[in-house]
Amino acid sequence: MDMQTWRHSRSRADDATEALCKALAALGISARVPERLRPVVTHSGKPLVHVGILGAEHAEQIAEALRTAAEGRRPTATASDTGA
Repeated sequence: MDMQTWRHSRSRADDATEALCKALAALGISARVPERLRPVVTHSGKPLVHVGILGAEHAEQIAEALRTAAEGRRPTATASDTGA
């Protein structure tokens, strides 16, 4: 991998890590959890975020937030869809 690819991938991993930290903070998750997140670039240049180990309580909070977000994105049924 060349240096330009690594820098671009590292920048994407950094941005994704920061976005996840902000989202966790918005959920009110302990400041200690985002400290465990870290940006990573694989040997092939793929940007990743290492999450590490989360406590069950925090994992449940994240799961609930994801479920709520997914429900908000589901299309609502219209009168023509329901046959009314």
